[in-house]
Amino acid sequence: MSDMKYTDERTLAYINLYGVLGGLTALCDVVPEAKKILGRSTCSIGFDIKNGPSATLTFVGGKCIFKEGVENCAIKIPFSACEKFNGMVAGTVTPIPTRGMTKLPFLLGKFKKLTALLEQYLRPEPNRLGDPVFLKQSTAVMFRVIASSVAQIANYDKVGQASASYIPDGAILLEIEGLTSAALIAKNHTLTFTDKVPKACTSFMKFTDVSVARDLFDGNINSVAAVGLGDVRIGGMIPQIDNVNRILSRVELYLR
Repeated sequence: MSDMKYTDERTLAYINLYGVLGGLTALCDVVPEAKKILGRSTCSIGFDIKNGPSATLTFVGGKCIFKEGVENCAIKIPFSACEKFNGMVAGTVTPIPTRGMTKLPFLLGKFKKLTALLEQYLRPEPNRLGDPVFLKQSTAVMFRVIASSVAQIANYDKVGQASASYIPDGAILLEIEGLTSAALIAKNHTLTFTDKVPKACTSFMKFTDVSVARDLFDGNINSVAAVGLGDVRIGGMIPQIDNVNRILSRVELYLR
């Protein structure tokens, strides 16, 4: 396996927690069914991975809030290794909480339903994409997962780190025009994902519509060709965009 194709379990753990499970924030924002599943339930689940990431998902008021660390979680699920956590996400490892046993009905009920719903929006049946409402919702959720995953690859993947080493400090705007936006904050050659876009960004990558974004995410069109055709608009500090684009090309290796 060549270096360009190399992937590792630690990077995947960060992607699975910050990107994939972090995608529940978007799911609860844009998919009414997710809000319906949650109802008035309030609960927080902390995932604590040894030699890897730790973060808490808090479900309140029909929303999902993502926060680093596990200090204030109601349910705490530790993992002895990144491989174990990745196994849970893949469905091959059964997690055992060390805190919040009385909250297990939420974990085994509503949380399980939410993650199953997330899977439907991230890996939809092709015929569902013909529904324009579903297409927008699915693409918005996918956008959030991919944008956050770019930051994790930049920070932990060896090839991604090489590209990140050329990214100057500043804020990179990512946007699907008319649908959703996020930013990657570059500082000292590391990237931080945020869905709160700063007022002043140093560069931007804008997809002109949902279909263009979807075709790029699904690998149906080439990003360079899309820029040439004007379907993707870029500007500002080009070294930021060029290297984010290189990192973006590695996301599929981890999320396939």
